[in-house]
Amino acid sequence: MIEDIRLSLVVDMCGCPNRCKHCWLGHMPNTKMKDDIDEWIINYFKPYFKHIAYYSWLREPDFIENYRERWIKDKKLSVESTPMRFELASFYRLVRDPEYVEFLKEVGTKIVQLTFFGLEQLSDKYIGRKGAFNELLEASEILIENGIAPRWQCFINEENKNEIIDVLKLSEKLKLSERCREFGEEFKFFVHPGSCDGENYKLYDIRLNKMNIPNELRPYMLDIDEYYSESELVEMLKNDESIVDFDYGNDLVLNISNNLDVYYNFTHMKKSWCIGNLENEEPEDLIRKVINYDVDAINKAKNISIAELVKQFGNATSDRMFAIDDYKMYLLLKYLSD
Repeated sequence: MIEDIRLSLVVDMCGCPNRCKHCWLGHMPNTKMKDDIDEWIINYFKPYFKHIAYYSWLREPDFIENYRERWIKDKKLSVESTPMRFELASFYRLVRDPEYVEFLKEVGTKIVQLTFFGLEQLSDKYIGRKGAFNELLEASEILIENGIAPRWQCFINEENKNEIIDVLKLSEKLKLSERCREFGEEFKFFVHPGSCDGENYKLYDIRLNKMNIPNELRPYMLDIDEYYSESELVEMLKNDESIVDFDYGNDLVLNISNNLDVYYNFTHMKKSWCIGNLENEEPEDLIRKVINYDVDAINKAKNISIAELVKQFGNATSDRMFAIDDYKMYLLLKYLSD
C-alpha cells in the first residue's frame, strides 16, 4: 500500500461536445463508458494506493445528463480523498439546462473559466462547433445572473491576435468587471499561447511571435516575464546537458481513456505515452510502471539531452513564444514523432 502518493484518476467516461484546436490531450472519439466501470477502475487501484480521488470526466466537466448523481458518486468512490471542482464547468450544459447553474451553486462554484479564440467566426472554428461563441456569451450572462463570476481565458496566436483585443473590448462593453463586483467577485480576463502538445502541436507555424504581442494585451498576459522567443530559448538551452524531467512528486494524476488506456497527465495521450491498458495488464505490472515512470516516451527522453534536442530541432531564427518547460516538451515531442 502506497501511503505517501495522492492519486487522481481522471476518466473519460462521458466524452466532450467540442473539438478544440488547442486541446493538449488530443482529439478522441466520444464513446460513453459503462456506468459500472467506475467501481471496477477504483478496485483496480485500491490495493495499491491509500489516497484516490476519482473524476468521471477528462474533457468537458459534467457532460452527462445525471451530472448531480455523478458528482455524488465520484465523491463516494474516492478513497480517503475528495475530487475538486476547480474553476471548470460545462458551458454546453449551462445554456441547455436551467438546473445546471443551481447545481454549480450547490457545490460552491464561485468562478467558471470560459475559453475564447477571438470573436464568433474564429471561436467557433477553434472550438469546432458552430454557435459556440454565442453560447460562451450566454453562459457568461447566466453565471453573472446567478452570482458566479466568469473567467475569460483567451488562447492567442498569429491568426487571432488582433481579435483577442476585440474580445477584451467586448468584456468591457458588457461591463463584466462592474457586474461581478456587485456580488463581491472579480471578473478575470487573461491571455496566453498555451502549450505546444496535443492539437496545439499542429499550430506551431502560427504560434505567436514574441515581438507581436499586442500592447493592449500585455497587462493580461499570464506570466509574461516567463515567456521567451524560440531564438532566446535556443541560446539559453544549447549547452544544457540535463534531460526533460518527469518526476512530479507525491501528486500523481492518471488520465484514463474510454478504452481504458492509461496515461500520465504530462502531455497528449498518444501511443508512446501510454502506460498500459487496464483490461490487458496485470495490476502489479501497471502499477510498477506507473511508479517507476516506465513508459516508452520517458525512457527515450532519458537518452537525449536538452542540448541535443535543441541542436536537432531548435530554430535559432524563430521569434515564436514559449514558456521554457513548454518549449522543452515541444522539442521532445518533435524527437519522438521523428
